[in-house]
Amino acid sequence: MRLGHSLASSQSLSPSCNFTEKMEMSKWDNWVGEALSKLESLKVIRSLRPIHLHNNLSSSKPQDFELKVDEPQVFDGLRQWDRDSVHVDIAESTFQKWLQDIPSSGDDHVLRGTGADREADTPPQKFRKLLIFSGNDYLGLSSHPSVGKASAKAAEEHGMGPRGSALICGYTNYHRRLETCLAELKKKEDCLLCPTGFSANMAVMTAIGSLGSLLAAGAKCTSDEKIAIFSDALNHASIIDGIRLAERQQSIQLFVYKHCDVSHLNELLLSCKMKKRIVVTDSLFSMDGDFAPMAELAMLRNKHGFLLVIDDAHGTFVCGKNGGGVAEEFNCERDVDICVGTLSKAAGCHGGFIACSKRWKQLVQSRGRAFIFSTSTPVPVAAAASAAVFVAKKENWRRVAVWNRVRDFHALTGIPITSPIISLIVGSEEKALQASRHLLKSGFHITAIRPPTVPPNSCRLRITLSAAHTMDDLIKLTSALSQCIDLQKSGFYYTNASLSAKL
Repeated sequence: MRLGHSLASSQSLSPSCNFTEKMEMSKWDNWVGEALSKLESLKVIRSLRPIHLHNNLSSSKPQDFELKVDEPQVFDGLRQWDRDSVHVDIAESTFQKWLQDIPSSGDDHVLRGTGADREADTPPQKFRKLLIFSGNDYLGLSSHPSVGKASAKAAEEHGMGPRGSALICGYTNYHRRLETCLAELKKKEDCLLCPTGFSANMAVMTAIGSLGSLLAAGAKCTSDEKIAIFSDALNHASIIDGIRLAERQQSIQLFVYKHCDVSHLNELLLSCKMKKRIVVTDSLFSMDGDFAPMAELAMLRNKHGFLLVIDDAHGTFVCGKNGGGVAEEFNCERDVDICVGTLSKAAGCHGGFIACSKRWKQLVQSRGRAFIFSTSTPVPVAAAASAAVFVAKKENWRRVAVWNRVRDFHALTGIPITSPIISLIVGSEEKALQASRHLLKSGFHITAIRPPTVPPNSCRLRITLSAAHTMDDLIKLTSALSQCIDLQKSGFYYTNASLSAKL
């Protein structure tokens, strides 16, 4: 059941390769240490000072109030609340605007209720029930009772918690506990929470740019002192925007390699004479649903000694025996130096994180502007995310269910998908919109993905599978899909990894 088993393991390296790898990684450790020493001399090292929030309800709370959630409760199979994570209602007015592709700023009147709960001159609103096949809640944890209870308990005890940036007063024992859980999950020395996954990538990239500036002998980096960043052509917008900000520091040089093309990446690395080199890639690409060639990247890392940074937003909790993500799935966790992730997808919560060494954490928290100047995650959200991490580890059946749905979709359509993200290319915007409208009428929430998100004439239906979906859901979906597109002729993206290993 492991995708990584079909590929060469990055652990089976010769002693000489391991020695070279250790030497190169030692260089990176020294460079980061030198940068931190420079920051220390400038007295601009930033520290996190946790505020301890006691778990005692104040005397002002009702005597009968009970929300004792020390260890989240786990369950052994699909329940009704899981189904709630894939069912939504939309107002009839919203439904009609969507069908007619009428622009909306979200101002449709959707006030529900009767009597005092509804404005006197507002007639009762009709609603349509839809089955979501477009979200990123891969495990269905957004509706898990233990996640909700953890959030409610923290909110009742502490409200939203201290409101400020993490470096001022927004960092608490709740945040530290979550960081510890995530560092353990990713098998990294430490972890830094960020408000979103987008801000996490931005913080890492700008900190890398700052590293180049700090290590420069003069006021500006020479070409030899710059950091070379090699970025996959289809990396997420947050990585791209982060690199653009880093470029403004004039301390990095960007090289874009063809999507998942390790041969092209190897050529670029061989021709690059710069000493400090970093490769950054999505681990599971959000629009195409294909995996980065992790095993091959791990071998290239051992050959060239670059720092490997991955954005594991869509792989965390979904891939790997323990939900450790794509690196665990491909048995190359030790080859990933920095792992960026999110808590707003499979965790069903909100926020982002950076799993890395303590030195890298100190550098990012001192120079990563997207982290420094953002208000920290509210305490109830941090509490909910900690519960989600616990549940995701314990309820392994959820990962099994997701991959069963991948297998089921493949069996029903013949399309060789390799992840819960299914990208069906239909071509023009009009074709994509027509297909989306048909699916909407059939009761499915699936949006058309159009430029600028994707290139012109590659408009698509992006379908995502969840542990909360059933085989019956997939039968109905594929039936509706077959009525609006030719599944055998539509384009689709998939990796070259062995499909049979997972399916």
